[in-house]
Amino acid sequence: MAQPMRFAAVYEAGDAWLADCSAHPALVRGAWMLDYVAPIASGKSWLVAETRLISAMPALNRIREAHRGPVLGDAEVDKAWWLVPLDADEELADVRSITVHPAGWALHCPPTGWHLESRFWLCRPDGSGQLTDPAVLAAAFGPGGYRLPAEAP
Repeated sequence: MAQPMRFAAVYEAGDAWLADCSAHPALVRGAWMLDYVAPIASGKSWLVAETRLISAMPALNRIREAHRGPVLGDAEVDKAWWLVPLDADEELADVRSITVHPAGWALHCPPTGWHLESRFWLCRPDGSGQLTDPAVLAAAFGPGGYRLPAEAP
């Protein structure tokens, strides 16, 4: 009879990949062992595209899994952070509801298997290095993003 897989082992590949995206993987793992989120600077493996969490939920449903990478959420601040390729800033520049942070911007990440503070993975890193396709992300948020309705004169 096969031994049941430990719960933590399910997330090991995602944690390894995420920690390796940092210049200091040992510090990332150390923070997680102490139940702290770990700051991981963008620019080595990915950039961060920020949206409102409330807008991210329907967008996630519009994006097929094959085009979707890790997405981190924080309900307290109504933010979602999509991990996107290093050249995504140009493709997402015209989408009002998406802000692409520059290389070096730190994303404070929990490990893939659980939430810390108010942060949780909507789509967990799986260790494959898959990122969200920026063209698909732009389409999911619509042309120009959400716009407030014009007020009547």
